[in-house]
Amino acid sequence: MNGQLLVFTLDEQRYALRLASVARVTRAVAITPLPKAPDIVLGIVNVQGEIVPVINIRKRFRLPEREIALSDQLILACTVRREVILVADAVTGVIESPEGKIIAGDRILPNIDYVAGVMKLDDGVVLIHDLDRFLSLEEEQTLDVALENPTVCDG
Repeated sequence: MNGQLLVFTLDEQRYALRLASVARVTRAVAITPLPKAPDIVLGIVNVQGEIVPVINIRKRFRLPEREIALSDQLILACTVRREVILVADAVTGVIESPEGKIIAGDRILPNIDYVAGVMKLDDGVVLIHDLDRFLSLEEEQTLDVALENPTVCDG
């Protein structure tokens, strides 16, 4: 798992995604609630005509909930099945992930969900997020149904 990583923070903890899975980073915008979506979905955003679900990564990582702030950043990323948006407190940059610096997540804690690995840095660690395992199959199916029949106004 070498290559470049996009590093972002949630409550002062650093997380990362493979840069290859990130389409872009933008400032926070209004999120439209999506009825009948899984709890992990905050809502949807229209991105250049495409409806993209916004995933609550705070809930997934069991962090305290908080309102989205104007200073938050949205990370548009691609899983193997769909585009998703993650809300981050801040995006801090791109780092290289050289071979040997990353410890596989399951070597630290067996069956650790959503974390592909941990990278040691001089000033702490970065948890590398496994975007493709982020939504469970049940959540994927529920989200598919909710996106097929959104009951939101088109204006």
